[in-house]
Amino acid sequence: MATGRITPRAADAVIQQWFAPMHKRAFGMAVALTAAVVMFAVTAFHVLLAPGQSSAISLLSQYFYGYQVDWQGAFIGAGWAGVAGFAAGFFFAFVRNFALALWLFTKRTKADLMATRDILDQL
Repeated sequence: MATGRITPRAADAVIQQWFAPMHKRAFGMAVALTAAVVMFAVTAFHVLLAPGQSSAISLLSQYFYGYQVDWQGAFIGAGWAGVAGFAAGFFFAFVRNFALALWLFTKRTKADLMATRDILDQL
């Protein structure tokens, strides 16, 4: 007869589905691609909108070596943004996975301790 209680094995399966770790390289590549496309698009927009004028986006040359607001700089900036995006995405996924694993470990440990709290009463 079904009591409506979930078994520990089924609970582990549900937890693994809900709290699956992020794939660090895949998330890093997704952020890298997005950052590169956005960087290229923003630079291309500024080149097409106001060629030859100085804009605030030119300050990115302080962070990205070789970057300028021109077509060559759009490709250089996209490359640098991709590298920075990969590092940021990889690090975010790593920290998220670590924090989630630590949280799940503490919750599982507390549940195990609560389950065995009255073990001496049963002896």
